[in-house]
Amino acid sequence: MKFTHDPQADAAKIYLVDSIQPGGVEKSHVCDIELPNCSVVLDFDAEHKLIGIEILGASRLLPDQMLTSSG
Repeated sequence: MKFTHDPQADAAKIYLVDSIQPGGVEKSHVCDIELPNCSVVLDFDAEHKLIGIEILGASRLLPDQMLTSSG
């Protein structure tokens, strides 16, 4: 598992596999979350396995310690 954070975009990505190749995400599903200016997107491969989680508005949803240690 790998975690990355782009502070300029305020987006975080949790990789549940070693890497996601271009075109490796077959389907993405935006979760229904009732928080302003935040989105959680689940990425699935062609076999319907969850391979990644993207968090938009990461600074609003994730602990500061997690964001500062992602560098």
